Amino acid sequence: MKSHGRKSIQASVTPQDLIAGDQTLAGVWQATVLTLLPDAFPGVLGQSLTGKALKDGLWQLDAVDLRRWGEGRHRNVDDTPAGGGAGMVLRADILAKAIEDTRRPGPLIYLSPRGKPFDQAMARDLALGPGVTLLCGRFEGVDERVIEQYGIKEVSLGDFVLTGGEIAAQALIDATVRLIPRVLGNQASLEEESFSDGLLEHPQYTRPAVWNGREIPEVLLSGHHAKIADWRRAEAERLTKERRPDLWRAYTGRDSDEDQEL
Repeated sequence: MKSHGRKSIQASVTPQDLIAGDQTLAGVWQATVLTLLPDAFPGVLGQSLTGKALKDGLWQLDAVDLRRWGEGRHRNVDDTPAGGGAGMVLRADILAKAIEDTRRPGPLIYLSPRGKPFDQAMARDLALGPGVTLLCGRFEGVDERVIEQYGIKEVSLGDFVLTGGEIAAQALIDATVRLIPRVLGNQASLEEESFSDGLLEHPQYTRPAVWNGREIPEVLLSGHHAKIADWRRAEAERLTKERRPDLWRAYTGRDSDEDQEL
């Protein structure tokens, strides 16, 4: 690997770099996506603040077409399930070649409904690292042996099934990239949003002060910052207790542990 200022050049037979051709930015958070649908990227990631940050070089995205390692005239990458059954399975030998040729520093993740649930804590951990390589499944998924061989971490966005991992990959990248310094215009907003301290976010309001007979809570117009903070905290706790009892249990349990330590 050669480095030229902020640019680093790495030999590869595959990356479809969406910003700078065959170059990667040295020291920049890197998302590499192994997919059968490279044209799906950057998608929504190329819009708004994440898109601006992508263009500004605050992070980088490579969408890599798995069919580059496919076999035969049709660049086949899958085969029928061993033991029979419907659908097709992505082949371990094909995926191994793709991983070996494109993987960069950072965890290797397979988007899978049987994986560990993705949450804000995981997004923060990923944002602190050098980047991530994401494997997007299609059809009936991937050969289990490649997961075992490379110690691939399976991550789920929820208890539902998508036609492929591309939408899940974009959601994971979006949640992570926004935590990278300078991506958001106001980093302080991260401190008050949902899950930042184990609670859902408090309700938000803006002008007009009265709409359809509904008024903004008086305390928010008082200018009394301590009272506003208390109100927001109380509302966050109320909403969490009502809507996410699982989060509320974790939150109150955490507080109890902290009290014991004190």
